[in-house]
Amino acid sequence: MAWFMLIAAGVLEVVWAFFMKQSQGFTRLWPSLIMGVAMVASFWLLTAAVRTLPLGTAYSIWTGIGALGAFIVGIVLLGEPANLLRIVAALLILGGLILMKIATP
Repeated sequence: MAWFMLIAAGVLEVVWAFFMKQSQGFTRLWPSLIMGVAMVASFWLLTAAVRTLPLGTAYSIWTGIGALGAFIVGIVLLGEPANLLRIVAALLILGGLILMKIATP
């Protein structure tokens, strides 16, 4: 259950990052509210996950999901560049997440 909560927290981190961009510096109400709700929910789920999982593992995977998800959302929805170096960097983050999961008892 802790891993499910951690993955959900990571997905919500992507949601709040996307809506942070959409809020245009908190000048748009609905994107700002969605961002706030997603942020609180993400932190709550992360807090629940670290009750069981090691802090270093949980935090690394949470931020990694957020980083990779924001990278993908940026490319797919926001038209950000997908050059070779950015893709390699994202793959290195993914490799780190996989290793962190494998190394966690």
